[in-house]
Amino acid sequence: MTAAPPAERFSIVVPSGSLDATLRWMKVLLVSHNYPPRHLAGTEVYTANLARELIRRGHTVLVFTSEKEVSLPHGSSREREHEGVPVLEVINNLHYKNFKETWDLPAVDRIFEDTVQRFAPDVVHIQHLMYLSVGIAEMAAAQGAGVVYSLHDFWLECPRFGQRVHAEGSICHTINVARCAECLASSRLGNSALEQRVGGFLAALRSATGVDLAAPVRLAGDWLRARGEKTGVASDPVQLAGLEADLRERAEGLRSRLLPVVDRFLAPSAFLARELGAWGLPREKLTHLKSGVDIDALQAAPKSPRGKNLRVGFLGTLAPIKGAHILLGAWARLSPEACARGELVIHGPSTRDLEYAGRLQELAAKSSARVAGALARDEVPGALARIDLLVVPSLWYENQPLVILEALAVRTPVLVSDLGGMAELVHDGREGFRFPVGDEEALAELLEGLLQEPERLDGLFASAPDVPSLAEQTDAILKVYDSVRGAR
Repeated sequence: MTAAPPAERFSIVVPSGSLDATLRWMKVLLVSHNYPPRHLAGTEVYTANLARELIRRGHTVLVFTSEKEVSLPHGSSREREHEGVPVLEVINNLHYKNFKETWDLPAVDRIFEDTVQRFAPDVVHIQHLMYLSVGIAEMAAAQGAGVVYSLHDFWLECPRFGQRVHAEGSICHTINVARCAECLASSRLGNSALEQRVGGFLAALRSATGVDLAAPVRLAGDWLRARGEKTGVASDPVQLAGLEADLRERAEGLRSRLLPVVDRFLAPSAFLARELGAWGLPREKLTHLKSGVDIDALQAAPKSPRGKNLRVGFLGTLAPIKGAHILLGAWARLSPEACARGELVIHGPSTRDLEYAGRLQELAAKSSARVAGALARDEVPGALARIDLLVVPSLWYENQPLVILEALAVRTPVLVSDLGGMAELVHDGREGFRFPVGDEEALAELLEGLLQEPERLDGLFASAPDVPSLAEQTDAILKVYDSVRGAR
């Protein structure tokens, strides 16, 4: 076992935790598009959990991420710490000069090159490159680090947030470049020239006076968008042809620049591994590795016994793609008798889509449901312990939703859309039940039956759920790190 060096040039102190018994001490640079505390979606939480566990085992960790902060200069950087994890943030205010900069951004490359040279990691583990740059993988390899890339969604093949959902809401079952161009023409991937000028003014004001007006400006922007501000470019044939060329360049660029330098791609779901294998990831570099959860923290919250009413919950982002409106619509279809036997609570952070937020409130009022606020990460175990049934009605190819894994870990039954990685985790009659994606009537029928006969839930989980612990996941990842470090 190699001893850790006494100090770091990057002003990061080597932690004093116990080193892994079988693997050598490592310096790990984790790369994620966003990071807590402002961002708490699945990828960000996964990255934060992994960072803390690696540090607990005695390894040295730095997180490289991005943040939109319109009162700071675009392309600047800052250092901070979150829950004992050192973080370097690049300020990306989406001031893109062209489409290529949405995936190949020189401002990020410059900061990362300096970071990787000073930190000198053994392994660079990429979680997501949205808002960052493909050059990160190349510079990591050039520095001699092993490069691991975890696949959390379809960003490699879908520039619209990696969701494979068209702008009008339908699922992209196949990738068609012409249709992708139409989607991008009506999407908002960067800020307008006016917004960039406003951002520059705010950054200068904050630098000169210390006054930060970013929050009220964001609220004003949300209000304008709710009133129907048009975004994107006009979809005339010439511009669509240009977008198609941009998309082909992106796909070819990502493949030609990532595949030679990434040593191992990790896919939490077999579904995602198949899909991105078909996109072009080499089978010999692609590993299916399920995500782990902090089972001890989840089980620390005592499970509330089922009472007179069946408690049904939704825990997730309040965005149309997550399908909370499908659940509320299904709940409104229940018979009065069934509705009287249940309680429905929707937990999620407030959405910037004010029209959708209003729609959810209206649906909840009509169906005697409750839309509650967001949950802090340490509140999730208690929330899962208080419900009898979790519903995940997502409308896209979810990879491996963290909330499903957490529910299964504490044996909370789950109803899921029969799609993508969700269908891998939940099998009818074993951990819960599936329903056709987006089908309010089918979901209502399922809920009606369970509300009338809640004892059907007692027959689930006859065997232990197949959910790795955070420790087991980290064990497996460290073995991957050890296999790629020094490969160059």
